[in-house]
Amino acid sequence: MWAVTVDEPGSPATLGWNEVPDPEPGLGEVVIDVAAAGVNRADLLQASGHYPPPPGASTTLGLECSGTISAVGDGVTEWPTGEPVCALLAGGGYAEKVVVPAAQVMPVPAGVDLVDAAGLPEVACTVWSNLVLTAGLRSGQTVLIHGGSSGIGTMAIQVAKALGATVAVTASRPEALAACRELGADITINYRDEDFVEALQQATDGRGADVILDVVGAKYLARNVAALADGGRLVVIGMQGGTTAELDIGALLRKRAGVIGTALRSRPVTGPGSKGEVVTAVVEHLWPLIAAGRVRPVIDRVIEMSDAGQGHRRLAEGGHLGKVLLRAPGGEQFS
Repeated sequence: MWAVTVDEPGSPATLGWNEVPDPEPGLGEVVIDVAAAGVNRADLLQASGHYPPPPGASTTLGLECSGTISAVGDGVTEWPTGEPVCALLAGGGYAEKVVVPAAQVMPVPAGVDLVDAAGLPEVACTVWSNLVLTAGLRSGQTVLIHGGSSGIGTMAIQVAKALGATVAVTASRPEALAACRELGADITINYRDEDFVEALQQATDGRGADVILDVVGAKYLARNVAALADGGRLVVIGMQGGTTAELDIGALLRKRAGVIGTALRSRPVTGPGSKGEVVTAVVEHLWPLIAAGRVRPVIDRVIEMSDAGQGHRRLAEGGHLGKVLLRAPGGEQFS
């Protein structure tokens, strides 16, 4: 098969399009003929040499894909060949074929194009696992989402609104903030022009956010704690602003608040807190919201997989709204 290769690591990396061995399904695994794959910041980190895949995972880039099942391994009974699916991956999505544990495979939600479905697994699983399973966001609460126009942000806005929450977002461009409002955001903050803590406090009559979903990390730690409501939960899922910061324990104690760090890629396939558990919850609870039209994938653009470097540049430069996808050869038949 053909796959994207990292010919020269870096920021940006030099990506190639080369022939590699076909994957073979093992026990409990399936092979998916890929229609499209989503581009994630973790892919850029891996391509730069700073985020190696977990032990045993494919070294090929790509943490999510859509396509059709072409082969199944021993022990797989729930997925027939020819079934259109999307899947959460530990790696391998930037290729014509990928092998994945059956527990991480999901049906394509009703009403979603197969190529567009490639933009769902990472954001859907990240948002549901963090906002709902970890932070316990519920109706009547306020959530602050940093990077509201990103793939994760656009999904988080819609999910939070569907849950009945008040949604605040940060972004840096007027058009991005406008797009967030169209998706349902109630409070939009331009972090270049405003201090997000002051803006949020003003918008919530001094209460702050019950949940904060943060992709920035160290740079925002102190201000995120300041922005929390009493009993609030800060969930850190990214490190775009660094990995090390000083935490005022006193401020945290006074608010009876919590700081939680989570990751999706390193979770086990099955068991408590696993990727399989998250996938099951997403299919049960989030897929019906998509089928009902209350939540939708937001796609910035679709680029040919052989030109994956263009997709990486688009993400690195910013300015995108939602997901950047890579369409595999033959994937155009599904558009």
